[in-house]
Amino acid sequence: MFNDLYGIARWGDGLVDVLPNGNVGLKDPLCPDAQSVDLAEIIQKLEKRGIQTPVLLRVSNFLEHRIKAINESFRSAIEQVGYGGEYRGVFPIKVNQQAHVVERISKYGESFDFGLEVGSKAELLIALSQCDNPKSLIICNGFKDTEFIRLALLSKKLGMNTVIVLESVRELNLIIQVSRELKISPTLGVRVKLVNVVSGNWAATSGDRSSFGLSVSQVVEVVEVLRKENLLDCLVLQHSHLGSQVPNMIEIRKFAQEASRLFIEIGKLGANLKYLDLGGGLGVDYTGENSSNPNSINYSLDEYCYSLVETVAFEMNEAGVPHPFIVTESGRACVAQSSMLLFSVLESTSYESDVEVESVEGDHPLLRSLIEISNDLGSYSPLESLNDANYYRDELRANFRRGRLSLPVLARAEQAHQRILGQIRKMMSEHKDSEHSEELNLRVQGMADIYHCNFSLFQSLPDVWAIDQLHPIIPLTRLNEKPDRNAVLSDITCDSDGRIDRFVVADGVANCLPLHSLRDEEEYYLGAFFVGAYQETLGDLHNLFGDTNVVTIRLKEDGDFELLDEVEGDTVSEVLSYVEYEPKRLLEKFKAKTERAVKEHGATLEELKELVATYRDSLRGYTYYESD
Repeated sequence: MFNDLYGIARWGDGLVDVLPNGNVGLKDPLCPDAQSVDLAEIIQKLEKRGIQTPVLLRVSNFLEHRIKAINESFRSAIEQVGYGGEYRGVFPIKVNQQAHVVERISKYGESFDFGLEVGSKAELLIALSQCDNPKSLIICNGFKDTEFIRLALLSKKLGMNTVIVLESVRELNLIIQVSRELKISPTLGVRVKLVNVVSGNWAATSGDRSSFGLSVSQVVEVVEVLRKENLLDCLVLQHSHLGSQVPNMIEIRKFAQEASRLFIEIGKLGANLKYLDLGGGLGVDYTGENSSNPNSINYSLDEYCYSLVETVAFEMNEAGVPHPFIVTESGRACVAQSSMLLFSVLESTSYESDVEVESVEGDHPLLRSLIEISNDLGSYSPLESLNDANYYRDELRANFRRGRLSLPVLARAEQAHQRILGQIRKMMSEHKDSEHSEELNLRVQGMADIYHCNFSLFQSLPDVWAIDQLHPIIPLTRLNEKPDRNAVLSDITCDSDGRIDRFVVADGVANCLPLHSLRDEEEYYLGAFFVGAYQETLGDLHNLFGDTNVVTIRLKEDGDFELLDEVEGDTVSEVLSYVEYEPKRLLEKFKAKTERAVKEHGATLEELKELVATYRDSLRGYTYYESD
């Protein structure tokens, strides 16, 4: 097996393995003794149902497992520390707003009193329709208008535990006004900016320069206003946000310590605080490195939970304060692992060749020199050969630009150069990388193939493009074969940024991905894993590629799966309507154009009919490449 090339055992977290046939398998963490489900077979069975790739595959077992793991880990930590309070988790809807995801989170989390966090009216409407457990928190963050506040207050009449978190002093005055009109006492929280700044991609969202929350002086002002209005008992929650994907446990401990101290001090001012909301931050180890780099974490889930509980307990005990409910808003950690993007490779572009170029009489001297290297590579060091080959090729290109070389001659030069590259790569593959210079290894990596893939980076993996987020990407088959190519991935968009050139591999992060040569008449599938957080929500319509097909499955013990939900991807017609075109009107205009073609260009009625039918079928079709 060559699965160790991709570090699956490190980042797979027991969810992904390799089957004896070389295919990738999915393991049910809720049932460790169950057979792994062949991911390639899942694709085949979906295609028989008419569901083509690219497809976003959600695995309900993975989602349920993560919710259960987070809650049980906190409860275990509470028991170990002897903590006097309870844990209440909430899921931030902004991380994945899709209905099937939120519905299942509410279902799986109900037994754990797991709630939802919202940051807009639309998200509040979702939460109010999903939360049935009166113990589950609905935490309202973000800026709020009158309608938002009215809805949050009125939800208390349904027995819901809805907390309105103050983001500004102005917001407090509005809440007081609306609560008096409705004669409903508000349940309030206050979001406080802490001074600790964390590392990682979201460092700017932490510390006292954060966009959200109140400064310490504003918190004191809020407390005094509430006291004056006889509403201080309504303030029950303190919220602070650490950030997202925080990689370093030391920073998490410092944050929890500072938040605890503020909780204690606000309590001394007379507030009746019950909940300490420590926000998000729990990361996912995308690379499996167990390190403090932005795409990894240097702690386990159990360590994270224990550290928070222990830190809060210590500070509360020192101050003689009863232990509050600990609340976290883990979004990424809940859903990232539950989804994967599956897509096919359409074709590849290689900069190597095994075709021998023969020298003929009258060849340019530089071309002859290039061919000589190609025919006698073993006489030189690989690096020396590469340097000479690049020099001769570049000089021949310069001669072509000056009009001194014909196109067929240049084509032979390029072919000879490509053969040299192929020979060098073959020589290197037969030896360990350590036997070659670092410069040679780097330069050969830079000669990677381009594998053109049927997906849109901007639609399905926007964080890869925007912030260099790493998601494990691996072939789904042939992992019992040694890969013979190194590649970067290009998506189906007409944009040079639609490219992935950083990958998770066994020894860390590389600039190319080991892949297999493509075979005629055989689909070659890749999977991007752990894409359940933010990617569905952030995607855009670059080149008018819409949402992919989405399928939710449940893994079964016998190695098969159950199809739970299917959502068809956007049609061309739907995507056009998003950017203000009316597909019906477009079809009418095209029909008029074909009618003119009959009169003006001699097109036949049969041709007209075929044109219109093709146009209509295209409007109804998938925005991505469709196989015949």
